[in-house]
Amino acid sequence: MGVKLRAGLAGVLTAVGLAAVGAPAVAGPPVDVIVRTVSPEALARAEALVRRSGGTIEQDLAVISGFAARLPSHALAVLERMPGVAEVTADGTVRMSGKKWIDDGGANTPAGKVKKIAGGKKANTVQLTGAGVGVALIDSGVAPVPGLDEPGRVVNGPDLSFESQTPGLVNIDTYGHGTHMAGIIAGADPATGFEGMAPDAKLISLKVAAADGAADVSQVIAAIDWVVTHRNDPGLNIRVLNLSFGTDSTQSALLDPLSYAVEAAWRKGIVVVVAVGNDGAAATRVTMPAANPYVLAVGASDSHGTEEHADDTVAAFSNRGSAVRHADLLATGRSVVSLRVPGSYIDIAYPGARVSETTFRGSGTSQATAVVSGSVALLLENQPKLSPDEVKNLLIESADPLSGSDPIAAGAGQIDIAEAVTMGKPKKVTQTFARATGLGTLEGARGSSHVTDDETGVVLRGERDIFGSPWNPATWAPRAAEGKAWTGGTWNGKVWTGTDYDGTSWTAVTWNTATWTASNWAGRRWTGSDWTGQTWTGRAWTGRAWTSGTWLGRAWTGRAWT
Repeated sequence: MGVKLRAGLAGVLTAVGLAAVGAPAVAGPPVDVIVRTVSPEALARAEALVRRSGGTIEQDLAVISGFAARLPSHALAVLERMPGVAEVTADGTVRMSGKKWIDDGGANTPAGKVKKIAGGKKANTVQLTGAGVGVALIDSGVAPVPGLDEPGRVVNGPDLSFESQTPGLVNIDTYGHGTHMAGIIAGADPATGFEGMAPDAKLISLKVAAADGAADVSQVIAAIDWVVTHRNDPGLNIRVLNLSFGTDSTQSALLDPLSYAVEAAWRKGIVVVVAVGNDGAAATRVTMPAANPYVLAVGASDSHGTEEHADDTVAAFSNRGSAVRHADLLATGRSVVSLRVPGSYIDIAYPGARVSETTFRGSGTSQATAVVSGSVALLLENQPKLSPDEVKNLLIESADPLSGSDPIAAGAGQIDIAEAVTMGKPKKVTQTFARATGLGTLEGARGSSHVTDDETGVVLRGERDIFGSPWNPATWAPRAAEGKAWTGGTWNGKVWTGTDYDGTSWTAVTWNTATWTASNWAGRRWTGSDWTGQTWTGRAWTGRAWTSGTWLGRAWTGRAWT
């Protein structure tokens, strides 16, 4: 998520440039960069140039035919102009350096044990697999790895990420976070025995985050609106939405448009499951949109390596919240084993997280949220007519309280899906909180999380989306409530995606319209920068934990990788 320095698809490496690289007299301070190339030959040339300049190759990044490196700043211009170098991205404030992680001592929690901890392997639920239930996953995409590659298991919705304009990366999870969540929810690999919570549920993947996690809140809102619009499309039956995402919004849940979007989905019959964030016991707020009182806000528990709930505690990283709004319930979220994307950013950056050739482990409210989403799919398979309010009530009423834990941070306690199934159909319940209006600002919803134009350095701020289209909440809100925010491939007045569906994916389109800087998308590369918010919610990987202020872009709540 560093600032993109410049796209360098063309250019001539001159003799003058080579001399400049090799001249100690003009050596500048070292900078960290991520380099992407278009061919193995270009990769080798770029690496050689870095070494000649006195720099070092820090990590290979096979998924983007590139590498992370540290080199003198004076060598950047030459590197950018090299033939075959597609982009050079500053890898600065958000680089997940191993030095910034501490070992939390967590033992692996295999997928099968996760299911047992959640109550999913008891006699009355063993026959439930989530069959017929669609679970939408708004994240960094899903890679076709073993366990998720069976035809029909994953349907790709539109790719709304900045990588949708990069050939070969459409819908593919280059970061690794989304695939890890997908595996927990609905993975199934007969070759290894790996099985997620609801192995027969259908996953509908909407990619909004790139390899560096970059995503604007307008992209996330667009993805939520798409889910609502297409929830009843043939073969989808979207009843659950997993959102391991949260920002440090500066406005109330009543006004925030991200809060309004998830509430609109809830009112259309979709159980929205959201992570509370990973700032720990000192955090007096949950992230947005978990702050919306209607949705199912999930915190993480620490199972301490056992399947029994008696010794469970609130995970140290899970947001406490306040008496007014906190986690509704918890699910196991420490050192959870799920599917790995070989060559993805986190796989390369944190090889210690690898458990096997196909699996990876991590901790966070992201993982806990995925456990609950899979559990909801089981419950809805058993009782398809349950409303979101009834699902929430059943899960809260059936949860196992955590003795000795902070009652605010723990919510109702640890999820027990078997008990929820046993309780049968609940009495009619309806939540009566004040309704959100959605009339707040996009800028307020972003909080401190922003993306930046790679060529101009202009930060996306204010009331406009990634295409520069004006944001009019008074126009958007009623259409979102009706499930009509999308018209074909158009959202907020611009074409974002295609309308054709081939049975597995929606068609992509070229973004030839203007960006927020009024320049054209064609041939552009984008990245995230100025990430000071809290986005994806998977907190720790392989027993590692965030230290305060580590990854400033904490919106995706995958908290740590190692």
